[in-house]
Amino acid sequence: MTSTSLHGRTALVTGGASGIGRACVLALSEAGAKVHLVDADADAASETAERTGAVAHVADLTDPAAVDGLPTEVDVLVNNAGVQHIAPIPEFPPERFAALQQLMVTTPFLLMRRCLPAMYERGWGRLINISSVHGVRASPNKAAYVAAKHGLEGLSKVAALEGAQRGVTSNCVDPGYVRTALVEGQVADQARSRGIPERAVVDEVFLGRTAVKRLIEPAEVAAVVLWLCGEHADYLTGASIPLDGGWTAS
Repeated sequence: MTSTSLHGRTALVTGGASGIGRACVLALSEAGAKVHLVDADADAASETAERTGAVAHVADLTDPAAVDGLPTEVDVLVNNAGVQHIAPIPEFPPERFAALQQLMVTTPFLLMRRCLPAMYERGWGRLINISSVHGVRASPNKAAYVAAKHGLEGLSKVAALEGAQRGVTSNCVDPGYVRTALVEGQVADQARSRGIPERAVVDEVFLGRTAVKRLIEPAEVAAVVLWLCGEHADYLTGASIPLDGGWTAS
């Protein structure tokens, strides 16, 4: 099995205090990287930093100015922060739609713009964007999330083309339904709106199109993120890696 050492490298993970982000902070730290995590939840950020040895930054990344306080000398940028809002398009609040685009498309762009010069100067870097199966497929009532993840996929591909001759790769990891607070909240919402038990939401709604009948664990996503940081992945760029139990194969 190929191991990845990140001793001497610095990583920045957004949404790093819980779920996939927390798992990435843990994996990158254990591989030897100095990790900066960014999250809006001060208590969770502090707890994760204390456990992992990471440096916590408390910031609301829907505010463009928040990016200005984050480090620029970064070797690995993990754009993970994300939220969900479920509503049909005629009932979708425009301000909520805009906030999701800001957080999941514009903020990754601003962070790339901030971190890429140092990566280019060193001739090495990893842009890893936590997208979703909804970056390549659509579901009803998720207009903002689907639009944002499709936008993130396109941004990642442009960054891959621009960074190819400078030692910088850019890839998306596209999970299906991961066992996180975000998904657990959706389970409860869907159960109420459909009038069915929460277990039925997982089995029939979330996993109905998935060949592997279970939720993904955050650590499984983090393992792919870490793998992408290895020298063995130098030639892999501009890709979207499905981690969805066969969801997009059906």
